[in-house]
Amino acid sequence: MIKKIEDILKQGGIEEYKAEAKLIVLELSGMKLEEIMLEKEIPNQDKMIELANKRVETKAPIQHLLGYSYFMGEKYIVNENVLIPRDETEILVNKAYDLVKNIENKIDILDIGVGSGCISCALAKKLKDKNIEILGVDISLDALEVAIENINKLDLVRKVILRKSDIYSKIRPIEKFDLIVSNPPYIPISEKNNLQNEVKNFDPDLALFAYDELGVDFYKKIIDGAKNCLKANGYIAFELGINQSDIVFKILEKDFKNIEITKDLSNIERVICAQLK
Repeated sequence: MIKKIEDILKQGGIEEYKAEAKLIVLELSGMKLEEIMLEKEIPNQDKMIELANKRVETKAPIQHLLGYSYFMGEKYIVNENVLIPRDETEILVNKAYDLVKNIENKIDILDIGVGSGCISCALAKKLKDKNIEILGVDISLDALEVAIENINKLDLVRKVILRKSDIYSKIRPIEKFDLIVSNPPYIPISEKNNLQNEVKNFDPDLALFAYDELGVDFYKKIIDGAKNCLKANGYIAFELGINQSDIVFKILEKDFKNIEITKDLSNIERVICAQLK
């Protein structure tokens, strides 16, 4: 069955046809890979073929067709209004966790550009034994609706709250945070035509693109306002685009110290974090 789905996807020009075929069969059968390999009877075969054909016809990401994606062991609702969670973002979550895990008092975190809520929810799960409050903000009401569903599904209503805000526009002067975390739009709009069709045609432009030449506009805006929103010795942590680490490092230097960059598995400098001077 996996081979049959592979053939449909491969002939339809789907690059990751092997991984996606396995995903389709596992998700729609509800079986484990070991059971499938033992040649047990696989249910829902017609639905698998239907989904594979739909993937080929529409070229929509398989996660959109399924209606969900996995991130750090949890299932997140996703659609065309939010980014599909990427494996690289796990690095950001883990670094953010390391920055605040030893704080004894209440931990306040601001997630700018909350999207599906995957960063906020994953942090809340990792910090489950702490007294925490995570405020997730986004300019998109459609994205916030998806985040609300994920927060409710993961039973994190007491830990993660949401607000419509254009970066800091709705952050109150009295609100101060131990950590600001963000995976901001960082792809220069000039690069749009070079992206994979699945990204270019189905991910929301609001979450992908910066409109300056280098794609660092959102980093500048977030860093500029951070000193007014962080507690003393507070932290900031970003996911980075390719070749942006040096630029963001220089922007951080004015008001931040202990700047640290972490590479992903492809040796790309993917996460930068720093502490307020």
